Amino acid sequence: MTKARLHPPARCKVSPGMLLMLMAVLAIAVVNSPLGVYYEQFLNQRIFLQIGDFNLFSHHGHPLIMAQLINDALMALFFFMAGLEIKREIVAGELSSPRKALLPIVAACGGMILPVILYILISPAGSAMRGVAIPMATDIAFSLGVLALLGRGVPLSLKIFLTTFAVVDDIGGIIVIALFYSSQVFPALILIILLLLAVLYVAGVRGVSSSAFYFSGFVLIWFLMLQSGIHATIAGVLVAAVVPTKPKLKMSRYVSDLEHSIHALPLDDHEVEVLSRSQMATLEYLGQMTGRVVSPLQALERSLAPVVNFLILPLFAFANAGIDLGGLSFADFRGVPLTIILSLVLGKLVGIFSFTWLSVRTGWLSLPANLDFRHIFGVALLGGIGFTVSLFIASLSFGDIENGADLLNNARMGIFSASIIAGTLGYIYLKNIIKNKPHEEK
Repeated sequence: MTKARLHPPARCKVSPGMLLMLMAVLAIAVVNSPLGVYYEQFLNQRIFLQIGDFNLFSHHGHPLIMAQLINDALMALFFFMAGLEIKREIVAGELSSPRKALLPIVAACGGMILPVILYILISPAGSAMRGVAIPMATDIAFSLGVLALLGRGVPLSLKIFLTTFAVVDDIGGIIVIALFYSSQVFPALILIILLLLAVLYVAGVRGVSSSAFYFSGFVLIWFLMLQSGIHATIAGVLVAAVVPTKPKLKMSRYVSDLEHSIHALPLDDHEVEVLSRSQMATLEYLGQMTGRVVSPLQALERSLAPVVNFLILPLFAFANAGIDLGGLSFADFRGVPLTIILSLVLGKLVGIFSFTWLSVRTGWLSLPANLDFRHIFGVALLGGIGFTVSLFIASLSFGDIENGADLLNNARMGIFSASIIAGTLGYIYLKNIIKNKPHEEK
């Protein structure tokens, strides 16, 4: 009788995109249940982080409520990480070479311009026009999650193309937020913010590599930005722009010290349970050296990623995707929701694909290796997944106006529906053209 081999249970990996969707569905379920009243109480709960009379989570002396904390404070961390990712791509990634970056940048421009034009053409008149920037964004987590479902047959160049134009979309969304979603500006606070940014920049030039130093600077600038009249989330992008990309210790020096120090550690086959003081000192020294060989930018990005992907964004989805289905009618759906659905799904598809096609057919640019226009069409479909930043812009567009609650609810319905439609169509289409086997890059 042959004994069956025991294998460790497979780990179920939950992607950030999947978690976002689960939290959005949970929010809709809660809002449309008897628990809906507690959902509203949760979002309107006042928040304090107070030392004496000073409350960090306050705006002109008034404490933030939970919804404001999520959208104005926690989302600033999201944009801080997004800013770090953008800077990394500009310094050493797909945006570092104009030749590599230009095609997805052109695609992203088409994916922002055409949806906005379509929204303007078909949107109901009045306050609904405030949401014109909603269909500009592509959700990186959701769209890459759909590609992950397709298996290992997805060309790496396709993932890079999607990620790059989604990053450019984020830049466009950040610019829109900075320009059009700010209130009365206080010049004195803006001057202080600029001086603090200059201090952080000079510190980076002088070799300061402490992640805690730059994160503390982010918190201070975020608070001042919240009081200044410019939307507080822009603080994340501004601070990310001055975080150093160079490590304090060069890799060659690190490797040399590592080779020298490794001889002080026990290397025989006998297990050593207790290390000597000199061996402990060697390990501590190597740990310090390892920390210095990683740049502040990468250290912060690595630290923020799990917090943002698995805490902040799910909490944001839960707080902003609560769609009240009770009062919706077909007439309501034909207004803002249908406008957003068509602008995201159709506008993104036509914009991304047409700008890419024209750039390649005219000979100005060329497609990445192993991609053809079938792949571009599929990724253009996925561009209509505009969940996170679209919801964020919707809350800024309709959160503080008359009848804003109804418009925001309808906008959420449109964003959620468009993301489901675009994700489903993109998955089905790409599934038919990509074989589910490892793909070799040339």
